[in-house]
Amino acid sequence: MNAAPAKSDVRSTPIRIGFVINDMATEKNNYTTIRLARTAVNRGHGVALIGLGDFIYDANGTIRAKAHVPRRERYETDDELLADLQAEDGETQRISVEELDVLLLRSDPADEVVDRPWAPNSGLLFAQLAALRHVIVLNDPTHLTDASNKTYFQHFPEEVRPITCITRDAEEIKSFIAAHDGCGVIKPLQGSGGQSVFVVTPDSGGNLNQMIDAVTRDGYAIVQEYLPKAAEGDLRLITLNGRPLQIDGRYCCIRRYNESGDARSNISAGGKYEMAQPSEEALRVAEIVAPKLMRDGMYLAGLDIVGDKMMEINVDTPGGITMADDLTDIDFSGCIIGDLERKVRLRELYNRTLSNAELAMM
Repeated sequence: MNAAPAKSDVRSTPIRIGFVINDMATEKNNYTTIRLARTAVNRGHGVALIGLGDFIYDANGTIRAKAHVPRRERYETDDELLADLQAEDGETQRISVEELDVLLLRSDPADEVVDRPWAPNSGLLFAQLAALRHVIVLNDPTHLTDASNKTYFQHFPEEVRPITCITRDAEEIKSFIAAHDGCGVIKPLQGSGGQSVFVVTPDSGGNLNQMIDAVTRDGYAIVQEYLPKAAEGDLRLITLNGRPLQIDGRYCCIRRYNESGDARSNISAGGKYEMAQPSEEALRVAEIVAPKLMRDGMYLAGLDIVGDKMMEINVDTPGGITMADDLTDIDFSGCIIGDLERKVRLRELYNRTLSNAELAMM
């Protein structure tokens, strides 16, 4: 059972928060989205969960959605909330998205590549319309459109990126690997959770062709230099408003590692995790990427760091908050919801004249 620290139950002026997810049926009890939703409910806020296929542009020009709505005012565990939302008799309402104060975009585009390739872009278009109606939409939906695949990563300074090649040409991939002493990492341009990620070594031999085929059959491949420190795992460092999320000097930072011989540290790929204090190298990476995160309105992000390099950045559905809450008994989820409350107050004080990008990082 997943239980958040009791101190997240801080009452404030109620606000209305919508969470955009892939689909209610696929949500799980360890998802950060469910923890944030439960924290918001327990703080007295209105919560609605909206699937990517559940938006409606009404005949009168109003943006609406068929939303799953919690039926209780308090939930002791994430399991309780998820069971209520996924129950056959669970409550759904046709809501006005424009009446929400905050819309958190929490869907994973990689989950839609095969069956619903139309869904991620459609969700972002509706989110952009909501932002025009002065709903605070996070992360900023215009820039999330630009970040729809891993080429977004290449816009960050070279100093924090491993050497990278993006191509569908098998010979180009082989040439890159050869130039790096037979070592490298091959992964799809669009994907998450360690799906179809291959570590190439001089011993890979004939398997290299199979690795290349497995990645390029669905599109472009990213080929990166292999960082030896990756064998020790990586750090998932959560940033909020462009800066590392911390409470009283304790960072929301998780070390992910794999003892099974699998080179992937992703939790969804069988990796293990523990809380970690980010190194000076990791904090410097966060400092370097902060200006772009702020400029793009990437309110909540997950930086995956090995040594002094950022391997990936998750701006669609950064996870790890639930694990950090439970491992430390520190209320990171409550901190995030409290920050949303602050943004809503600022929006009203400025008579809704602040732009969405400004509010995203304020």
